[in-house]
Amino acid sequence: MFGFAKTQMVSPEKALPGRDEPIPVPPRHEVLDAPLAPPYPDGAEIAEFALGCFWGAERRFWQTPGVISTAVGYEGGYTPNPTYEEVCSGKTGHTETVRVVYDPTKVSYEDLLRIFWEAHDPTQGMRQGNDVGTQYRSAIFYRTDLEQKAAEATRDAYQDVLTAAGHAPITTQITKATDFYYAEHHHQQYLSGNKNPGGYCGIGGTGVSCPVGVAPAE
Repeated sequence: MFGFAKTQMVSPEKALPGRDEPIPVPPRHEVLDAPLAPPYPDGAEIAEFALGCFWGAERRFWQTPGVISTAVGYEGGYTPNPTYEEVCSGKTGHTETVRVVYDPTKVSYEDLLRIFWEAHDPTQGMRQGNDVGTQYRSAIFYRTDLEQKAAEATRDAYQDVLTAAGHAPITTQITKATDFYYAEHHHQQYLSGNKNPGGYCGIGGTGVSCPVGVAPAE
């Protein structure tokens, strides 16, 4: 790994091989007492976001009314079932990702997008604050055409207000969801009261509010 630039995306042929066996995760959420893995309650929907270190990012979403469950994992790269250490090496191509399972009758996808944009600085490229590497890049993993349009609409609206406030262009990737690989059990709800309530949280927003209601309704 010496000499490897952690801010440069690894190519598929140079990515770590990973493994066939998924990493086991606890059956229930530490805070919400909901399932971490499917099946989820009827009517629940899934959204996945990458916004820097997933410890603080997950906590931001589990504190949101209407969210049923959250989990942290790895997405957007090449290595199947990677470990945390492998992802941090920069040789898997994955982001640190939060899966958000939510009740769309109580919180909308656009509401979650607003939280995503405001909870971090989406202009920093392959880093988030002091956390540097491809795993810390900003990304939205959409599952439907409507989600893609909503992500793009909120990005464009947020760029307008960021530009007006003197910030750089948004570097967030908006890409179709791929396989979500669960992180190890000790990373799940890492900042919960039962684990590390005062632990490290590397995410921080720009202080600029994201316009709400800018996404197309259909």
